[in-house]
Amino acid sequence: MSSTPQPIRGTQSLLGEDADRFHAVIAAFDRVRRLYGFKRVEVPVIEPTAVFARTMGETTDVVSKEMYSFDDRSGDSITLRPEFTAGIARAYLSEGWQQYAPLKVATHGPAFRYERPQKGRFRQFHQLDAEIIGAGEPQADVELLAFGAQLLAELGIEGVTLKLNTLGDVESRDRWRAQLVEHFASHRADLSEDSQARLEKNPLRILDSKDARDKPFAASAPPMVLTAEAEDFFAAVRAGLDAAGVAYELDSHLVRGLDYYRHTAFEFVTDQLGAQGTVMAGGRYDGLIEQLGGPHTPAVGWAAGIERLAMMIGELPGVEIIDASVIPLCPPAEAKAFETLTALRNHNISADMAFRGNVKKRLQRAVSAGASFAILIGDEELALDEVSVKHLHSGKQVSVSVSELTNYLWKALYPLSGMKIEGVNFVGNEAPDAA
Repeated sequence: MSSTPQPIRGTQSLLGEDADRFHAVIAAFDRVRRLYGFKRVEVPVIEPTAVFARTMGETTDVVSKEMYSFDDRSGDSITLRPEFTAGIARAYLSEGWQQYAPLKVATHGPAFRYERPQKGRFRQFHQLDAEIIGAGEPQADVELLAFGAQLLAELGIEGVTLKLNTLGDVESRDRWRAQLVEHFASHRADLSEDSQARLEKNPLRILDSKDARDKPFAASAPPMVLTAEAEDFFAAVRAGLDAAGVAYELDSHLVRGLDYYRHTAFEFVTDQLGAQGTVMAGGRYDGLIEQLGGPHTPAVGWAAGIERLAMMIGELPGVEIIDASVIPLCPPAEAKAFETLTALRNHNISADMAFRGNVKKRLQRAVSAGASFAILIGDEELALDEVSVKHLHSGKQVSVSVSELTNYLWKALYPLSGMKIEGVNFVGNEAPDAA
């Protein structure tokens, strides 16, 4: 047996393009959330177990089967977060964020669930999360959905459909829940074991059961009848999406089983990931903060899996490359090489040092790293206070004084470097003189 430690099942390590794809999703999320005025927020990875048990419900699969929970040394039950919303709601109450309501927040990071790893799903996975807390108007739902739609467009992900439904207000939902209990109870013996367990506490979950035994009874379940207020709310959401140019399809079978959900429920789905087709999902959860002991606080949010989105984005706009590779040709040149690296980096020229192997191999590594130039420093260059600049694309090689090196490279990299170049952060907010 190998003594080399192996990764925990359901975790992964990323390198190169895989890591670039992962962070391309995060970068796009950060750009779009700023466009929509969502503030960045950070919450702990660990929470008291009660935060999730009280909000998600003891009967849910996440709480009963999938949470990573343990007692710490003080005997307190701690859980690695399986999702973000409950922790953000807890922080909203305990950190005094009510003063900022309505509060638009967004975050991303790892979450943990003990389930069977499969394509795009891991035991340590990563989510994007966006929430609007303290806003009960349908316009908040539209804003959140438009944010999600623009993020997917920004990532260039095609073939995604927004599925939309309403779960009604408290009155229409409670009335529907009672009808569902009566309906499913009349078929109790024929339901799956999981649905029999959910019948009293979580009957809406039976509607989206994947067990073939439950599907006929879910299909024949009575539809929800909305109150006039709930009808008006859903009509306003649809009108807002139409005005914002966000396409959607109505799906009456799309539900959220927990009692704190109200009104809008939605999923962005694709056929590119097989059975695991949801890439972003959420809804309005007006009763959640009350379950944590807070006042009635309307809220709406969504979450998206970073791993799944990273699998779906097309060719990356560009890989990380360096501008120049500094190659010392003799031991005395190493100190000058470090000085040169520092000068280049201080002028926003990305550079690395190739210090191992013969010159041919070091030049090959510079080309593989995407460098445009190799900066060669040997005994002769040291004596003349110069460097040799090899243009790796053309093969041309010239001698440049050390004092003029950064100007020379700027002029070669950006012929118009006296102008502001979008996407480049110049030292002192302007490019060095390239004359």
